[in-house]
Amino acid sequence: MKNYFVMAFAIFGFLFVSCDDAKKEEPKEETAEVNTDDFNYQVEQVADLKLLRYQIPSWEDLTLKEQKLVYYLTQAGLAGRDIMWAQNYRHNLTIRTALENVYQKYEGDKSTDDWKNFEIYLKRVWFSNGIHHHYSNAKLKPDFSKEYLQELLTETNSTLEGEALEVIFNDKDSKKVNLSKDADIVLESAINFYGPDVTTADVENFYGAIKVNAEEPIEVGLNTRLVKENGQLKEQVYKVGGLYGAAIEKVVSWLEKAQGVAENPKQAETLGLLIEYYKTGSLDTWDDYAVSWVETTDGNIDWINGFIEVYNDPKGYKGSYENIVQIKDFDMSKKMAVLSTEAQWFEDNSPLMEEHKKDSVTGVSYKTVIVAGEAGDASPSTPIGVNLPNNNWIRQKHGSKSVSLGNIINAYNNAGGSGRLQEFAHDEEEIRLEKKYGQLADKLHTALHEVVGHASGQINKGVGTPKETLKSYKSTIEEGRADLFGLYYLMDPKLEELGLVENWKETGMAAYDGYIRNGMIGQLVRLELGDDVEEAHMRNRQWVSAWVFEKGQADNVIAKVERDGKTYYDIQDYDKLRELFGQLLKETQRITSEGDYEAGKNLVENYGVKVDQALHKQVLDRNAQFKSAPYSGFVNPVLVPKMDDNGEIESFSIEQPETFEGQMLNYSKNYGYLK
Repeated sequence: MKNYFVMAFAIFGFLFVSCDDAKKEEPKEETAEVNTDDFNYQVEQVADLKLLRYQIPSWEDLTLKEQKLVYYLTQAGLAGRDIMWAQNYRHNLTIRTALENVYQKYEGDKSTDDWKNFEIYLKRVWFSNGIHHHYSNAKLKPDFSKEYLQELLTETNSTLEGEALEVIFNDKDSKKVNLSKDADIVLESAINFYGPDVTTADVENFYGAIKVNAEEPIEVGLNTRLVKENGQLKEQVYKVGGLYGAAIEKVVSWLEKAQGVAENPKQAETLGLLIEYYKTGSLDTWDDYAVSWVETTDGNIDWINGFIEVYNDPKGYKGSYENIVQIKDFDMSKKMAVLSTEAQWFEDNSPLMEEHKKDSVTGVSYKTVIVAGEAGDASPSTPIGVNLPNNNWIRQKHGSKSVSLGNIINAYNNAGGSGRLQEFAHDEEEIRLEKKYGQLADKLHTALHEVVGHASGQINKGVGTPKETLKSYKSTIEEGRADLFGLYYLMDPKLEELGLVENWKETGMAAYDGYIRNGMIGQLVRLELGDDVEEAHMRNRQWVSAWVFEKGQADNVIAKVERDGKTYYDIQDYDKLRELFGQLLKETQRITSEGDYEAGKNLVENYGVKVDQALHKQVLDRNAQFKSAPYSGFVNPVLVPKMDDNGEIESFSIEQPETFEGQMLNYSKNYGYLK
């Protein structure tokens, strides 16, 4: 699971925690930090996107052998980059090749609005790893005509025709992931995990017929594409010699190099299992690898690599390709490890029903790490926190790893602010609390969400997995459940007792202000007027916020304030709000534990999907004054090996990309293994 929280002095509060069962996070948009060094974090801003850089501060502390391990693991990740593009949409690679060819070869007039709009469109496609928006899932709309693109194609001798050309401009495949309750969510999603003629019923019947070990179930369908051949459903397996085999072979070759410089035998054994998995496609081997990976805790280097998060699959089976290479930040990890050691206390004292609590919360580890490279589902749009593995039985029996991506968070915090806080916060006290405690509150919510939130609770015996019982609502319910666990404890004196905060009350107040501000108002800037909320994390923030607002109206827990034609939400009673968070946490855990599909559906559909259009328009109008883009992502620093006379690596330098387009074109040239 990933966390896409916003960790800065953000004006909108928590912007994204992801966890598929283990997930992603994103920083807030109201950063008040000031760059305190000479490093240039900003690359450029285009459309609704802001491109940033990040540093690798602990690089020089590594030995040459450790640096080689990091290098090989980052190369392995980049080798699989094209898989993400192919998974996102069946025509993505064809479209990218044509657009990049035009971009590099066109020698005509580049001062026109059409050409500038072409460049913007291409950069948006690069950022999203395809033609659908990375966050909203809606197809990106070019601000140039088909005729203009055809002129560019002709002048540059580039080929793009048929459906791959037409789909850029028509209404076909308009949503990468369509979770509408009225849709055939598989057939009407453009994601390439299924053949274009495969239906939701096909998927449910196919995977429903697969028998697995009830105690230790594999993640069926995780690394396959389900298609129809001669009317029969068949899985195409991602592996060497299988689907995406050309890229996976390169991934394996780099992983084998990494195995040769592993820090210890356990790490080498774990890499060996990952290599075997890629060669065979066996999900039993994937589970063996995941167990070994959780247990591989010694050493300074760690990684996330594989087909992991299932957010992009409307049915929650298929994993998106992802790679994150990590260097441990021991100082911050030591400070936050206290949550891991106290995980059982949080479980025992939570408002969950007794039968839904775990007797033993196993092996939850939480570390702050330094990112050295990302690819696939983690790039350019990156999480700031991740909790894995996603397979629930492994998490229960062997534990999990939770990491906070420290240098990514630092880059967000130093990338400049916007002033949105003053616009959307209700009063000066709310602004004061956000500025003083906002960063810490976000950091703690991320940790509580990942370390104890996702690790908490248990499913009743005989009840299927949330993927089976809650179906398309599984991800947003799980994310909301983990959010609620964190929110409940953010207003607890235990945090001060553990030495994590100096003022638990005001830290909690800042956290609650930020969450409600974002869930009710802030995140609306990410939607186009008239859109429903589609993305799982946005849905969870809205249904959590809207539910507590409604249930607290009788006691005026949260006041909706209208002032000078503007809407604000002002928390009147933080203690009662905490009680409401606890009640909703209890109910959300019950839904998960009992597999109550109808209750989960009603919670999401009634509170998390529809948007007050008058409020939405007002928020967009108020936000128009700010120039900071609502979405941020990163270029990756480039690790450049220096070779000795014998062709062996003797040292490395780190180079920062000057431009976003330069890195994207370099990646296509050097890691374009799929056609």
